[in-house]
Amino acid sequence: MPNSTAQPKLQPKPARDSSVIMTEIVLPTHANALGSIFGGQVMSWIDIAGAIAAGRHARKVVVTASIDALHFVAPIKVGHVVHIKAMVNFASRTSMEVGVRVDSENPVTGEIHHTAKAYLTFVGLDEHGRPTPVPPVLTESAEEKRRFEEARKRREARVRLAEEIKKGSD
Repeated sequence: MPNSTAQPKLQPKPARDSSVIMTEIVLPTHANALGSIFGGQVMSWIDIAGAIAAGRHARKVVVTASIDALHFVAPIKVGHVVHIKAMVNFASRTSMEVGVRVDSENPVTGEIHHTAKAYLTFVGLDEHGRPTPVPPVLTESAEEKRRFEEARKRREARVRLAEEIKKGSD
């Protein structure tokens, strides 16, 4: 007799379906004394864009489990327009890695500069707030396949790190 509590197999979903492009303008309240945006503000926008992408993929409530490999590569000035692009790269049973890229646009010159990138892990939750299965990622392009494989390797490293952290807290 089949197990009646078994989860149905979820159909893979194309990575592109999770794509998010969020646009913000840097206001004086977002900036430090040098006229550059606070890193925490960029982190907040990254987290929001990542959550939207993960939620689109899972079609569930999601929570941030980790933010890693966040790199600021150039400052973002007051008055510049910020473009935050996010997409699910990989999904395991209940978690998803989302890659986020941040670019800054000078609205006067039109120049665009890459300013930050990050990888975030989100977990899909059921109606009781417990982790629940999410669909696998369907890769369609060579770029998506590359991102998927790199994300799979990062996940392995994150799992090892989580185990080490857990051992250290005993």
